[in-house]
Amino acid sequence: MQQVHVDKSTLTTAELVEINSGPLADGAVRLAIESFSVTANNVTYAVVGDGFGYWNFFPAPEGKGIVPMWGHARVIESNHPEFAEGERVYGYLPMASHLDVVPGKVSAGGFVDMAEHRQPMSPIYNQYSRLAADPEHDPAREGERMIFGPLFKTGFLIEYFMRGEEWFGASQVILTSASSKTAMGLASVAKRRSPQVKRIGLTSMGNVQFVEDSGLYDEVLSYDDVGSLPQTPSVAVDFAGNAKLLGQLHHHLGDALKYSCLVGATHIEERGGGLGGGADLPGPTPTLFFAPDHAVALFKEHGPEKAGAMVAESWHGFLEDADGSIDIERHNGLAAARDVFVEMVGGKVDPAKGIVIEP
Repeated sequence: MQQVHVDKSTLTTAELVEINSGPLADGAVRLAIESFSVTANNVTYAVVGDGFGYWNFFPAPEGKGIVPMWGHARVIESNHPEFAEGERVYGYLPMASHLDVVPGKVSAGGFVDMAEHRQPMSPIYNQYSRLAADPEHDPAREGERMIFGPLFKTGFLIEYFMRGEEWFGASQVILTSASSKTAMGLASVAKRRSPQVKRIGLTSMGNVQFVEDSGLYDEVLSYDDVGSLPQTPSVAVDFAGNAKLLGQLHHHLGDALKYSCLVGATHIEERGGGLGGGADLPGPTPTLFFAPDHAVALFKEHGPEKAGAMVAESWHGFLEDADGSIDIERHNGLAAARDVFVEMVGGKVDPAKGIVIEP
């Protein structure tokens, strides 16, 4: 089997390696990875890998890491009575050709990988959907699900959290890196579920047209225009991780900023301390949003069936909103995955492109 090993200290150094997959363990299932997307989200997993345990899901030699991906896989060998060859699943996969899982808590709709090394991490990442009984699965939109799905869910959870807090009394939400897929997901859910809150997208000059064309925002400004933001009660959701930009927002809005939410790091070279949280900023202390914890809370509050239906409803709405905004580009082979990931670390991928790899 093949894997892509990334140098943890220099993310732009990555190599394709062949390893012996060995015999399949009792109770385990071997998956052949059919497809996954490579997005800025995967770059974030690598950037914060040690701090959040993202490197621990798919072990690699010392100093190296295997970047987690979201995608589809097929059972090619099974030592588990409830899984037959040919079944397809969706979930968290390594940048590799194969993965062995140990299914537990098996239902018609999914299972949890009970592999010992994965148990300390958030359970959200260990759940796999069985496509034959999955309300989010649409065979015609598998590309969109891989590209947007996990990012969309983060956007959904941010809106759910903000609405639960009555948006901290804000009348507008400011989203940095507004062309990013997570920001677009949040904007879509807010448009439908919190229409009273004005959505302002901040993006680079080159992406203003793309963000305006998405139709997801009430107003779109370039980063140079932060000074023209209305100084009304606001929440900021920072997907960029650019410490300087976050500082400008805090200084410009001052006490009008009611909550400052840190999410990702799309501007990897400018993320400053941590994910862009600076010290001594006026207004509220920037607070990191860790989606898996919020997902666990959502499922606890509503139960898996209702929570799943809520997400699925918003997901189908988002597909409608985002229709046509992304051109899906498909590449064959893990060497292509390595090359695309390295380009993405360097910030060189067009937001209007969604990249799908078929190993």
